[in-house]
Amino acid sequence: MLLFYLPYEWSYMASSSVFAFAAATDWLDGYLARRLEQSTPFGAFLDPVADKLMVAVALVLLVQEHGNLWLTLPAAVIIGREIVVSALREWMAEIGARAHETTL
Repeated sequence: MLLFYLPYEWSYMASSSVFAFAAATDWLDGYLARRLEQSTPFGAFLDPVADKLMVAVALVLLVQEHGNLWLTLPAAVIIGREIVVSALREWMAEIGARAHETTL
């Protein structure tokens, strides 16, 4: 976010480069974790949260800077979908936990 708001002509390119670098290292981290069969419960929890936060912040910055219907509407749909999917997963996990308790 800091790079995005710097008052220089290269700030957008720098912030998009940081975003691309973060996306690439996130992919590499996931690839290596699967390939080497190394994961932790905390990492499994935190990785999707960090991904969603990174994308949501980028979308909000873009909408704030270049606000028009053709950018705002897809950004709202993407962020809304992520919130709904996260809520649905949490709800289904709770239902699954209750079902597991009743079978014990």
